[in-house]
Amino acid sequence: MRSRSSSIASSTSSSSDAAAMESSQIFVKLLNGETIPLALPSNTTISTLRHLISLRLSLPAPSFRLQHAGHHLTSPSSPLTTLPPNTTIDVTLPIRGGAPKKIRCTFKDCKDHAQRIVGDCSFCQGQFCGKHRMLEDHKCSGLEDCKKESHERNADKLNSERTLVVKGI
Repeated sequence: MRSRSSSIASSTSSSSDAAAMESSQIFVKLLNGETIPLALPSNTTISTLRHLISLRLSLPAPSFRLQHAGHHLTSPSSPLTTLPPNTTIDVTLPIRGGAPKKIRCTFKDCKDHAQRIVGDCSFCQGQFCGKHRMLEDHKCSGLEDCKKESHERNADKLNSERTLVVKGI
């Protein structure tokens, strides 16, 4: 009997050893600098790890990145067995921004850069290069309105400068 019980005990200890071998421990360094240990099964994928961390941080999974040794862990289906045991994974925020995008001329078939300030059309709200910045050149839809405004301004100016003849002097 003792041999049976010892064999049962050894088989249960070997199965618990196998379960211990199947799980691995990793450390996750959070955004605030806190490091948390995680014991995960060996078949855990990166997407599962992202989901666990998003639950812990109360953030949606797409709003942060996972890094190991300076490289982003991007493949969601790859298992964590590719990482060495007792490794540290950093949680980082994605980089936003960069250089401002060059504004292109909005005239059809023109690929030139739009000129700042002088290339902005206040009538059609377009942005144009040096060749198309004039209303006539980019065939502005507000060209008639512009002509009417200009005509009214000139008429008002002429009326204000008109000399009146005083009769009877």
